[in-house]
Amino acid sequence: MASLSRRGLLASVAVIAAAPLLDACGSPKAKNEGTTNQDDLSKALPAYQPSSSVKPDIPVANGVNGATTDPAFLTYPANPPKSVTGAVGSGGSYTTMTPLWGSIPPSSGNVYYDTVNKAIGATLKMQPADGVTYGDKLPPLFAADKLPDWINIPVWVTGNLSFGDAVANKFVDLTPYLAGDKVKQYPNLAALSPNAWVSGVWNGKLYGLPIYSSNAVVSGTYYYRKDLFDKAGASADIRSIADLEALGKQLTNASAGVWAFDDLFGNDAAYINQLFEFGSGSYPWQDQGGKLVHRYETQNIVEALNWHAKMVKAGYVHPDAVANNTENGKQRFWSGKSLICADGTGAWNGDDNKSGSAANPGYQRAAFKLFNAKGSDPRIELGNGASMFAYFNKKLSDAQVKELLNIANYLAAPYGSAEWLTVNFGQPGTDYNMKDGNPLLTEQGSKEVATTFQFLACPASATVVQSGQTQVVKDYAAWQAEMVKHVYKPLFYGMNVSEPSRFGSLGKPMIDTITDVKLGRKPISAWTDAVDNWRKTGGDDLRKFYEDIRSKYGTGK
Repeated sequence: MASLSRRGLLASVAVIAAAPLLDACGSPKAKNEGTTNQDDLSKALPAYQPSSSVKPDIPVANGVNGATTDPAFLTYPANPPKSVTGAVGSGGSYTTMTPLWGSIPPSSGNVYYDTVNKAIGATLKMQPADGVTYGDKLPPLFAADKLPDWINIPVWVTGNLSFGDAVANKFVDLTPYLAGDKVKQYPNLAALSPNAWVSGVWNGKLYGLPIYSSNAVVSGTYYYRKDLFDKAGASADIRSIADLEALGKQLTNASAGVWAFDDLFGNDAAYINQLFEFGSGSYPWQDQGGKLVHRYETQNIVEALNWHAKMVKAGYVHPDAVANNTENGKQRFWSGKSLICADGTGAWNGDDNKSGSAANPGYQRAAFKLFNAKGSDPRIELGNGASMFAYFNKKLSDAQVKELLNIANYLAAPYGSAEWLTVNFGQPGTDYNMKDGNPLLTEQGSKEVATTFQFLACPASATVVQSGQTQVVKDYAAWQAEMVKHVYKPLFYGMNVSEPSRFGSLGKPMIDTITDVKLGRKPISAWTDAVDNWRKTGGDDLRKFYEDIRSKYGTGK
């Protein structure tokens, strides 16, 4: 899908990286590959200079801690301005590798590929690979030193690549090219916020170009069926879990096949941590009286497990969700069988209206404003500004690096620009036509155009109309403007901490226990037993590892 935004592709993911060496006692040695302290991070980050080339229909709203909303557009500008002047490439030819979740387009005779290559004045040999198995393809390339010139590497696969150690040997250090004001010679890259770049910094140096970044960096929320709420006379103005529980009682009608809730927990408590505020899997540590405490050890997650199990016992959760059938969760919401669910922001793009409207012509998704369990002032964790990064092969010359940065600047042209249309839709009249003020792929374009160039460089996400759903854009922009008022930076934010690989299996038993307890299959004592075992089998050693990180590098606060 050519107009894919970051929020339509990814949810927030953990800061995952390679394994530093351990001594016999399990404590890290002096070198912690990947980790960057705040002083070095600030020196490596590019300066931020918002783009002024395109004016959105709904402007960016500022939040706190660097969070802002994404720009929003109701139609594509009638006369798209150019954001790049002069020649881009200098005739070079480069190999690439990117993931692709979808059909692989033809490489030869592809008008879309040819159009973009002509526009950039160079040849990027696009080699998209199946996104599902993409991570499996990378280790052999690293081991054999057969990496392409330009490659996309998702954050979630770096742990399998000893990336914190390998990055300096395999890829170009972009710090001399982009740090501070140096990035301003590439205006479209300078328009990416500092939050977008942080996870591309390793060992105090900048290596990665952020892909599908977002200024808002709020990746998920609780949704409700507004059309059915209105029909039932239910209020969406909820301030606490007591209010949410009242909705459970009001809206559940099992005899009619309707339940108030789907699974509100999410895998590894991915969503309910917003309500009970015990931190995400990406940043699980809190400082309590000078001691690092993991999210699994908090009383808050105990309260969350007890509450969700209570909702299951009360009969407010859809039976398929109780059976842990997650595959049909979206369909249950679309069909009106469950009226409240948790999902990523990518679910709120208007495209689901096509699925929901078949059975419910008045289908309307909406999201609750942020609230917490106790009804106090809520807050939400600032997520990573990007979860994928693109890297240049270290074998490239200085001239080639500069050429690729010029090309990256073109590919990062903002939504609404002339360049964005070319990068995302190709040749007008062949690959796409304009309809109702927005680009629409032709039959040929639907076969040739795929998300490929965008995985090498792209602008920050924008909220745009899909499937003709203009109101969805307005609603989402208003929701974002409220959410960014409540973000906070968690401990170790943006430091690319490299966890030892031996801790990689610690989470699986905990996730399994969460599932059993939240669904009422096991008592809460099973959770406390699991936490005790977690501490004994590596949790306490993991804490020591992070204490060592804190003593050497700080916590990023």
